Amino acid sequence: MILASLFLLSQSLVMPTASQQLKVLQVGKTPNGFNGPAYGWSSFGMSVHSPTFEMNESSIIQQCDVLSSTLGNNYPYCNLDAGWTGPTDNFGRIMYNKILNLPDLANHLHSRGLCLGVYVVPGALKADAKKTIYGTDVTIGQVCSGTEGLARCVFNYSRPEVQQWHNSVVAQFASWGVDLIKLDYVTPGSPPPPGKQSKLPANQSEAVIAYHKAIENSGRQMRLDISWQLDLSEPSFAIWNQNADSMRVDSDIINYQGSTLTTWKAIQRAIDNYRNWTIAALDLPFALNIYADLSSLAVGNNETLAGVNATQQQTIMTHGIASGSNLILDSDLTQLDGSLSHSLLLNASVLQLADFTARYPMQPRNPGTGGQDAKQLQAWIAGPSEDSRAVVVIANYGPDQGQGGFNTSLRGQQQVTVSWTDLGISGCWQVRNAWTDEIEGRMDTNISVLLGEGESVLLDLTYVGLSSRVGTCGFAVRAGKFMSRFLFQTPG
Repeated sequence: MILASLFLLSQSLVMPTASQQLKVLQVGKTPNGFNGPAYGWSSFGMSVHSPTFEMNESSIIQQCDVLSSTLGNNYPYCNLDAGWTGPTDNFGRIMYNKILNLPDLANHLHSRGLCLGVYVVPGALKADAKKTIYGTDVTIGQVCSGTEGLARCVFNYSRPEVQQWHNSVVAQFASWGVDLIKLDYVTPGSPPPPGKQSKLPANQSEAVIAYHKAIENSGRQMRLDISWQLDLSEPSFAIWNQNADSMRVDSDIINYQGSTLTTWKAIQRAIDNYRNWTIAALDLPFALNIYADLSSLAVGNNETLAGVNATQQQTIMTHGIASGSNLILDSDLTQLDGSLSHSLLLNASVLQLADFTARYPMQPRNPGTGGQDAKQLQAWIAGPSEDSRAVVVIANYGPDQGQGGFNTSLRGQQQVTVSWTDLGISGCWQVRNAWTDEIEGRMDTNISVLLGEGESVLLDLTYVGLSSRVGTCGFAVRAGKFMSRFLFQTPG
């Protein structure tokens, strides 16, 4: 029996059990007015790994035109990472380099339905100390001193001229047609590599506030994405939540030590840091209005370039979609693996889940306990929503390569069983495999799936009704190739 009342329905979906009771994770409209995360491409991967890539208009257009011509504007943000800036102007404002014309680039992108993102760090250049802040008679050196660690001074944010500097910078961005600002090296966060000491100021959170205010003052809607591996304590989280649209949960997953874009070791770490983000987010005493950012992702290139195989790339996409995170590609868009990139980046059945997970990001629910610990064999749930829907991810991350957080080394295929009790739900649910867009069956007890190393499943669940006795679920399992992998079990 389907309950008529959505309130009663939502209560019936979440089941208090011996496992940890499920508290649904939800994200509302972000501070700059967005109802979803950013999807797109970043120049960072090419800047690190391609000897022929140059931060000029031709190279950027060559990459980003693929976002519209091949990827159908499903990934609209074309983001310029470090390397796009040149000497500042007479007011110490950030300017583009001599081989880029940002207004022309923005016009080109906008004409194709795409958006332009730029990269900045806190502070003004120390070399600009004698330059007067636009609209004031105060020099940068009067309100900015010391060192930020990146050839920049540290602002005294109590001075109104500091906000005016930010306003003038962002107003100029707006006049060029910028749609996204990535603010990197934000603290508390941005930890140094192990064994090294940070040269950054301990707290640069006021830079986030200043850029947010500047965006509001600019009259142009822009995203503010902040980075990296940001502090998750409640006071810091409150600042991120009130001012930014997304926050990086991990450091770069780019492979600095080799020829590939990334490694599975880095992906395991990013997933575990996202798990930590969900735990902190669930414990907040205020509504969540910010998206996670797992870092730019290497998806769509062959394994030789990407550093992760097709199965692992599908798991990366599964987690990117289900976490409601920014999904920014680090890939070489001019070398997309045709069938692989199409199946991973343009799967309509998977992409249509993005609107749901943007509202209800997934959270961990350990198989067997419903806990939140790091596990090699892991389950996640997004929702359930009041309109009777949930998304479930089940994964085998393979042996911990040193940063996965779970410290186990189960090899080969593993049977992963997750019960409704583990997930914190009850009743009868119809299950759709999102990657194949096929209905796998109805169930009211558990799912058990056989997964190889690095493999996962992405399941779209729709509530069918209460299941209080054997047979009430109208149990059915689709015959075919998944019969050997999926075991849908009912009571009895």
